[in-house]
Amino acid sequence: MQLWLIPLFPLAGFLINGLFGRRFSKSVVNAFAISSVLLSLAWVARVVLSTDLSVAHTEHYFTWIQSGAFTVNFDFAVDRLTAVMLFVVAGVGSVIHIYSIGYMAHEGGYYRFFAYLNLFMFFMLVLVLAANYLVLFIGWEGVGLCSYLLIGFYFDKKFATDAGNKAFIVNRIGDFGFSLAMFYMVKHFGSLDFATVFHQAGGASGAVLTTIGLLLMLGACGKSAQLPLYVWLPDAMAGPTPVSALIHAATMVTAGVYMTARSWPIYIHAPIALDVIAIIGVLTAFFAATIGLAQNDIKKVFAYSTVSQLGYMFVGVGCGAFSAGIFHLMTHAFFKGLLFLGSGSVIHALSGEQDLRNMGGLRKKIPWTFWTMMCAAVAISGVPPFSGFFSKDAILIAAHHHAPWIFWLGVITAGMTAFYVFRAMFLAFFGGYRGQEHHIHESPPVMLVPLVILAALSLFGGFIPVPTYLGKFFPTVVAPEEDFVLVAISVVVGLVGILLAYLMYVARPGLAGAFADNVRGLYTLVYNKFFVDEIYGAAVVDPLVSGSRAVLWKGMDAGVIDGIVNGVGARAQGIGGVLRLIQSGNLRSYATWVLFGSVLVIVAMGIAGGMR
Repeated sequence: MQLWLIPLFPLAGFLINGLFGRRFSKSVVNAFAISSVLLSLAWVARVVLSTDLSVAHTEHYFTWIQSGAFTVNFDFAVDRLTAVMLFVVAGVGSVIHIYSIGYMAHEGGYYRFFAYLNLFMFFMLVLVLAANYLVLFIGWEGVGLCSYLLIGFYFDKKFATDAGNKAFIVNRIGDFGFSLAMFYMVKHFGSLDFATVFHQAGGASGAVLTTIGLLLMLGACGKSAQLPLYVWLPDAMAGPTPVSALIHAATMVTAGVYMTARSWPIYIHAPIALDVIAIIGVLTAFFAATIGLAQNDIKKVFAYSTVSQLGYMFVGVGCGAFSAGIFHLMTHAFFKGLLFLGSGSVIHALSGEQDLRNMGGLRKKIPWTFWTMMCAAVAISGVPPFSGFFSKDAILIAAHHHAPWIFWLGVITAGMTAFYVFRAMFLAFFGGYRGQEHHIHESPPVMLVPLVILAALSLFGGFIPVPTYLGKFFPTVVAPEEDFVLVAISVVVGLVGILLAYLMYVARPGLAGAFADNVRGLYTLVYNKFFVDEIYGAAVVDPLVSGSRAVLWKGMDAGVIDGIVNGVGARAQGIGGVLRLIQSGNLRSYATWVLFGSVLVIVAMGIAGGMR
């Protein structure tokens, strides 16, 4: 099958553009960057369509670590779960690469941007293809590196570099938990291979599996932006919009969901860990949705929506509906990738404007962008029969079977999701234009074609039989029957959210402001994102910074280390000052010192002879 070719093509694109792209024209950069991901997608299709994936197929390349009985091989493997993820990563990634040609056409560092995108694709594909946790961790850390590079792409702007640093540091917390989980696996299972660990999981104690499951979830909380480690993702919007679509909506942030779903043999024997995943997921979904209600930056609205939708995916995994969680991962890649790329088209049309309050009436000026984004909006709102309806309701039905309160909180979240997404749509595309005069123009075809492709997938992607396909891979932990009443409740709540948004921002535009004035305290709290960043700053960041300055810098560095070094230098200087007096250049002075030294030597010899 030659699985190694799948990540090799993007790696080649990265190396060629990274090393020589400065000398290339943009068309040559495009040729290498785009062809590399398309070749990868083509090879994915060849492998998946020509292979019976009812059992996993593994390719061994070399022994990476050998220490006694402990061995880690560098292996790739493909099964049904891998196949779904490969199509999502390579397929959506290819579409976003093509879109980036138009969006980044007038940006500096063009070749560097595409080199980073190709490098990200390489690491993400390694993560998905890994046959053991350590190879997966290579991809895991690699996409973290690429996230840091792409968030901080505009390195001459402080807010971008700060956002990149924030993402990198917060993710280290999660990665620490992932690392501990791997150490714990080596201790109890003697291996990091999926097959070996999963085979032994059934005979391990519940305490061991629960510990491993919770540590893995800590890693997933960092990578997939769940409470309390979600704070990096909204700030990650500092990067170019295609980065937001590729990394922070469609692929990288779903790595935590993929990793937990991949680890299902551990979690089905650790019900406490599953409950924790479901609870964190639904609380994150609800919490992020409330913040999304009051955001005015179009990308920030969809950023908090991403955090919320990732919470839905974890609800699916935590309730044992692994197929539903991965199904929502796929449909989310379609409609959320489209919402971000569509917002990029809006920003492109308005020469960089991102504030929804400075938009309005754009549906007639950029109709292709409007209609494609509308496809994503109805999909994410769970309007039947579009893609989000199928995957979201599958999760909610499983949640009702697992714990009814999770279902009801999820339904409320679905209503808020529909409200804030259509709020953004109505503010941007309806009413009168409220911004400064711009030459408002539709995006070029190279940007619109990807929007149309994702719009079609957003509308009809729910009919792709992913749950059936993965049903033969995941165990049947829960098998809730379709409940028309539960589905109807979810759909009605979503439609109510859309109607409320229409009422408050189209039919009676002043109603939103009046409502905000009536609940000023609550609105201020939500508008300021519950002051979570400020709390983190006061409780964690400021004490660490001030403590490091007082103890590590002034106390240790300046006081101890510099004190020792400067003290040695001062003593050497003092001794040198004394010895310098001997070097006077006066011959009689030298003769006196020679005589004085000779006397001392004779006296010393006499004393030594007397002691014998």
